[in-house]
Parts: sequence; structure tokens; C-alpha cells
Amino acid sequence: MTSHPRVGPLAAHGDHTQALEVDRLLDDLDTHIIVCCGSGGVGKTTTSAALALRAAERGRKVVVLTIDPARRLAQSMGIAQLDNTPRPVPGIGPGRLDAMMLDMKRTFDEVVESQASPEKAQQILNNQFYIALSSSFAGTQEYMAMEKLGQIYRDAFAHNGGNGDYDLIVVDTPPSRSALDFLDAPERLSSFLDGRFLRLMLAPTKGPVRLMSAGINLVTNALKKVLGGQMLTDLQTFVTALDTVFGGFRQRAQETYKLLQADETAFLVIAAPEPDALREAAYFVERLSGDRMPLQGLVVNRATLPDDASLTAAAAGAAAERLADAPLTAGLLRLHADRALLVERQDQLRERFAVAHPQVPTAVVPALPGDVHDLDGLREIGRLLAQE
Repeated sequence: MTSHPRVGPLAAHGDHTQALEVDRLLDDLDTHIIVCCGSGGVGKTTTSAALALRAAERGRKVVVLTIDPARRLAQSMGIAQLDNTPRPVPGIGPGRLDAMMLDMKRTFDEVVESQASPEKAQQILNNQFYIALSSSFAGTQEYMAMEKLGQIYRDAFAHNGGNGDYDLIVVDTPPSRSALDFLDAPERLSSFLDGRFLRLMLAPTKGPVRLMSAGINLVTNALKKVLGGQMLTDLQTFVTALDTVFGGFRQRAQETYKLLQADETAFLVIAAPEPDALREAAYFVERLSGDRMPLQGLVVNRATLPDDASLTAAAAGAAAERLADAPLTAGLLRLHADRALLVERQDQLRERFAVAHPQVPTAVVPALPGDVHDLDGLREIGRLLAQE
């Protein structure tokens, strides 16, 4: 298996920032997963879709999974609606491209249906505590993201010897720092399943000896007064289901975590040329490096690039002052000065990041005049990412 160039603790030392070679990454058949992470509003969903489209049109069999609740991905790909089932994007070749959006509740239900008998599964699916957990419990989205990624990977690779429907999975993660919460999903789930409260709830189901424990009876009676007998029964049924059904999920989540650390995975950090976004990008880089995740590079979106004019911001500003009696010309000069200052500030921000993280290959994508809303727009983003 071909290893990617590493950054962070696994990187070789160097003096200059490398250029991110996007096409080389997409064409590497040993790259099976690309994870795009970054703060909100930096073009992460668009970048994920553009990478997936470019890979498909270079011959890869790609599925792009978005965990971001925004619906832009479906619109830009010409799909009426994205859901938990991969939907083919029409008009793609020579490879193929499918797109899907994580349905947290449906994925949770699929875990239950695959791990329990039909009768037991229906009992769990109708349980009020399960319904609340699977729909809105904090962290469930990250757990299910790990589960869905693992499902797709196993279907495409592990169970089919690499001859499944896909040879590349592109993952668009949630915005902000929660984009990396799925890295903590196995540990959080293990802590939850091994917690004292769950062990206490399971105790009455573990046999007559424990059932007769005075301490357990005391707590159980107290809970009955607070929750009511039926609700306590529902809670114990739910906890028993967690203990028996979701133990397998814990193991699979741990396996997916190891997969994310493997050479076949590549993380891309997406940012905008703004102080807050690049601070978040620095956090992602440091977190990924600390967890020994294979960070492939940084994409800086919507950058303002210098034009061909040699007129500096200072000179344009001075000229505008001298031409106060020609308001149109003076206005154009001020616009030029503002743009030149913006380019200078963005260059300084990128340089500051490069000095702090010299081993992170970087691609800079200039700002487009309008929003990306179709396949042609995604193709243009892909060409800019590849520096064509």
C-alpha cells in the first residue's frame, strides 16, 4: 500500500510549505477515504462535492457522505433529495458518483434491525427512551457518522475484497470543532455503556441474588416513585438493549477509528483566509496530528488574489486623494487600494499559518463571482483545487 506524505508527528522535516497535489491524491487507488473538516461557512460542503466529482470524472467509483445538515449538496448535484441511501448523480463518467446525507435516526434504527431479532428490534424501536436517544441525544450524530462510514467501507472493501460499489469515500463533516467529535465517539460510547448508572439499571435483570440486594431495591423503589413503574420498566428494557445490541457498535466504532488512522485515509482541513477560520484550522491540524491521523493538507477557500496591476495600495490611495475633483477615477483607485490591502492581509494570515505549520501542504482556491449551484460550478472548483 502506498503511504501518503505525512504531516505532524509523522512528517519528515522541511523548510518550505508544500503545494497540495489534489489530483495525485484523487488518483491514488490506495486512498479509500477523504475526510474534509473545518469550521462553518468556509466552503467545506462544496469542496467535498467538488473533490468527489473530480475523482469520479477521473475514473474513481465515489460516494460522498455529508453530515452537514445544509441541503446545498443535493441542489448542486441535481438530486431532488439526499437521504441515508446513496443516490446516483447523473451524467458522470468515466467513473461513478453517488451522494448521500446522514440520517441519524435511520442509521440508529439500522443498527438495531441488524443486531436483534425482528421481535426484539420492534420492541426497542418502539421504546420511548430509544426514540429520544436516537433522535436528539447529544453525540448521537457523531456515533452514527462513525457507524455509517464503517458500513460503507465494509460494503465497499472489507466484505468484497475491494470489489464493492465504491473505491473512494468522501466525508463532509459537521461545522466547527464538532467536526472532530466523531473521533471521540468510541471512547464516549464505551464510557456511556460502562457507566455506573447503566450498571445499576441492569442489576435487577442479572439474577435473583442481585435482585435481592437491599441497595438495588432502595434505588429501584426511589426511581419508581419518580418515574413510575412503567417508565422504569421501559428504561430497564432500553438499557438492556444498549448492553446487548450496541456492544457490537462499540467494537465497530473502534475499528472505524483505527481505519481513520490508516494510510488509506486522508484528512483535508478546509478554511477561509480569515483570522477565526485559520485559528480553527490550526486547532484541527494540531488535533489530527496529536491523534496520529493522516493529515494530507489545507485548502484555503475564497481567497482574494492579486491582479496584474503593479499599483500598490499606498500609491492608489495617494492618487485618489490627489484626484478628489475626479470622483469616478478616485473611487476606482480607492477600490483598488482596498483590494490590495485585503490581498496583503490574507497573504499575511496564510504566511503566519505556514510558519506555524510548515509541513502542511496547501491549496488556495480564489473566490468566485457567484455561488456554486450546479455541476459546472463544482467542476470549476475542482480545477482550481488542482491548480489547473
